[in-house]
Amino acid sequence: MVKKKRLPNHIAIIMDGNGRWARRKGFLRVKGHEEGVNSVREITTECAKKHIGQLTLYAFSNENWKRSKTEVNFLMRMLKKFLIAERPTIRDNNIILKTIGRTEALPEDVQKELFISMEESKNNTGMILCLALNYGGRTEIVDAANGLARDVKKGVVKLKDIDNDVFKSYMYTSDMTDPDLLIRTGGEMRVSNFLLWEVSYAELWFTSVYWPEFRKKHLEEALGDYAKRERRYGGLIE
Repeated sequence: MVKKKRLPNHIAIIMDGNGRWARRKGFLRVKGHEEGVNSVREITTECAKKHIGQLTLYAFSNENWKRSKTEVNFLMRMLKKFLIAERPTIRDNNIILKTIGRTEALPEDVQKELFISMEESKNNTGMILCLALNYGGRTEIVDAANGLARDVKKGVVKLKDIDNDVFKSYMYTSDMTDPDLLIRTGGEMRVSNFLLWEVSYAELWFTSVYWPEFRKKHLEEALGDYAKRERRYGGLIE
């Protein structure tokens, strides 16, 4: 068990390997997504119990629209079902639900359930669960640049005043802390356009375990490894 003071405040997870897990088991890809929901529930609950400040999950990237129409439609139905089914989990664990990404492009019925879940949880005081939906790191930076450019043109912001903090204020994550720990399951070792600005100084942890099999013991392994690291942010530890 990792001591509280050595825990990350913000954990971000790339939940990879659903399809490969399903193929290995002889199932259709969609079965992997269904099983992955169980991992989401267990990891979310465990992080809330550990009083992690925020958990951000890469749930649907803006590149995922390139997948087959059948799979995308299934993912949207599953997302809607998840938002409805997990409201008791969110309520019982005092979780605040938020989202980042171009959610206005999601199906209207999904947007409706997302709004309901966020409204019902907005007065909670525990961990933030942030779902990255129709999200891409490059898209986020472009959207931020466009927003900042518009305000410069309007005279709201002066060019000489633009710095990291000003630019950050135009990001989807403007009201959130940056991730301390980025976990990726499924054996791949890349960040895949996820929180490109925000993970600049995050500790990275990769595992070959597919997301549908990722459970509390794997989270503990990641947290234990994180606790051993020294975070210098480009400086030196005396």
